[in-house]
Amino acid sequence: MLYGIRERKGFIQLTGEVGAGKTTLCRALLETLGKNFSTALILNPILNNDELLRAVAMEFGVKTKGLERLEVLSEINRFLLQESENDRDAVLIIDEAQDLTNESLEQIRLLSNLETNDRKLVQIVLMGQPELRDRLEDYSLRQLRQRITIRYHLTPLSRKELAHYVQHRLTVSGARGVPTFTGPALWRVYSYSKGIPRLVNALCDKCLLAGFVRQSDQIDFGTVGRAIHELEGRISI
Repeated sequence: MLYGIRERKGFIQLTGEVGAGKTTLCRALLETLGKNFSTALILNPILNNDELLRAVAMEFGVKTKGLERLEVLSEINRFLLQESENDRDAVLIIDEAQDLTNESLEQIRLLSNLETNDRKLVQIVLMGQPELRDRLEDYSLRQLRQRITIRYHLTPLSRKELAHYVQHRLTVSGARGVPTFTGPALWRVYSYSKGIPRLVNALCDKCLLAGFVRQSDQIDFGTVGRAIHELEGRISI
């Protein structure tokens, strides 16, 4: 993603299952870009074309009150040109992009037409669930699809990666060797979560709570099982 933005590749597509970590990557990206970039983040793309255009303008800090649609587009263009003159790149990130209508996706493509003789004025990142890939296969969106030069699909954590991930999260939270997850416990976490980080987080949180209640520093296979039952709402009274 950083390569695509810094090299001004235009469109970048990032997809992944629900809970795979797309929003976390987005936050990390925004922190990494720093002050040399102007960024606009659209979290709720379920908007009509006019609303989407105004949302983009507002995220860039462009005032749109009382302006017609063409005037809003003109103000966005003016802003982007000014940023270019100040040697600042503009980045538009749209989360949950699979919810955009074909008309809205076309509007986003038209925004990418804003350019000078030697550079694109805005880099666009489309983030969404796997359905986004299917959406972009629509023949009517072929012009947009051809402009996406960088694509990446976030896959779930592997069994080995999950063990490292859990240990990293424990360390960051201040753990000093305890509590620990046994090998069978980690296997059960993986079996339930299928490596999806959001599910891993939720399940491990329940496991740690259970360990605290039992005053045990070791999370074993049975503890994970009880945590799964609680997450699923199957609690024995």
